[in-house]
Amino acid sequence: MEKLQDSPEGGTLPTLQDIYSTRCHMKAKKTIKDLSHLSHGLFTLLPSRRRRQYRPWCQSCRVENGCFMVYDRNNYMGNQYFIRRGDYPDYMRNFGMSDCIKSCHMIPMHRGNYRMRIYERENFGGQMHEMMDDCDSIMDRYRMSDCQSCNVMEGHWLMYEQNHFRGRMRYMRPGECKNFSSGMGMGGMRGMRFMSMRRIMDSWY
Repeated sequence: MEKLQDSPEGGTLPTLQDIYSTRCHMKAKKTIKDLSHLSHGLFTLLPSRRRRQYRPWCQSCRVENGCFMVYDRNNYMGNQYFIRRGDYPDYMRNFGMSDCIKSCHMIPMHRGNYRMRIYERENFGGQMHEMMDDCDSIMDRYRMSDCQSCNVMEGHWLMYEQNHFRGRMRYMRPGECKNFSSGMGMGGMRGMRFMSMRRIMDSWY
């Protein structure tokens, strides 16, 4: 971008960013004062009662292609939700979310074999079982009452805290997770127990 020339009066012309910020602040002030404005509810008072913050709100979404994990906290933290191609007219009610989507990422498509080892205890201790397909209950299949660590060798997986792929979920990509209960690498989902696992198939994309 070229350097701005001095104005005829001897001052410096404002930058485009300054002009944009000024106009945004002016529009925000008008919206805050106008109780009938459709966007008035997006501005909430801060604890000081002197300033307001903008709170974006999203009640629905549409996935045109691909698979995604969405999170109710920033930086891929908090509760996780899996969405794939389709319409979600009221995802907050469908998923039981208490807040809007704060972060998300796409799940790469995988074509090939699926392989994951699950362990009864942390740091890959206790019983070990190698999985290559979906499992709706590790208790029924392996007589295993808990899963505290895993090693995903191939494919992308979803792990659920209840049997039959219900309850809170966690996305697992290739790599090791040594301790579920400590919350390390779990995105703030400390203390979760996983009882069923499902592959993220390429046919879902």
